[in-house]
Amino acid sequence: MVEAVQGAKVVVTGAGGGIGAALARRFAGQGAQVVVNDLDADRAKAVADEIGGIAVPGDASSVVPDARDALGGTVDVYCANAGVGRGGGGPGEPLDEQGWALSWDVNVMAHVRAAHALLPHWLERGSGRFVSTVSAAGLLTMIGTAPYSVTKHGAYAFAEWLSLTYRHRGVKVHAICPQGVRTDMLTASGSAGDLVLGPTAIEPDDVADALFRGIDEDRFLILPHPEVAAYYQARAADPERWLGGMNRIQRHWESTR
Repeated sequence: MVEAVQGAKVVVTGAGGGIGAALARRFAGQGAQVVVNDLDADRAKAVADEIGGIAVPGDASSVVPDARDALGGTVDVYCANAGVGRGGGGPGEPLDEQGWALSWDVNVMAHVRAAHALLPHWLERGSGRFVSTVSAAGLLTMIGTAPYSVTKHGAYAFAEWLSLTYRHRGVKVHAICPQGVRTDMLTASGSAGDLVLGPTAIEPDDVADALFRGIDEDRFLILPHPEVAAYYQARAADPERWLGGMNRIQRHWESTR
């Protein structure tokens, strides 16, 4: 059991399946009271019924007030897990303005809106925990999906900013950055996901394991795929070499399409 979350009041967005459902189950198993949020009301209810939680369906960008009410007026842990993985979108391809706008709204601005709603109370009492499901794409990048890669960089940057700004005031922040995870989003990523992410894909429960180790060790950066640390270091140490390597992967992908 992780003492920091026992009895906590927790919100998990995008928890109707995949990583979000795994996080909701794990928090509930640790004795937390969990609000399960998802756009799909039936899926939210199914997970909530399974874990003895509370289903609060709807848009993750505006869920905080209703979730707080459902939890009796307090949120201790907020998991900004809802995300979208739009492919394409790069220069030279058809410009999908709606896809870009949706990616910014769900992958970045939903996190910003939640933090704005939560921080006043957290700062007043001197405690709170914000968990951001980012992606290794937020540390590195991902071929074939400009909106996802760019907005996940933004989500990671926002989590960093929260941590450096408020950690001395009792706010804990964790950024989860897995590579491939066997979810509907990985399936939807198509041939690029099959090439880059498929061979080392892990289960959603593995992501939950990594998060709870990180909470127990009070770590900001959660890497369910430990090898991502070396990739991140290589990217920073020699950007030209790293970009060249990623371009080789891009060219290989193009040759197989």
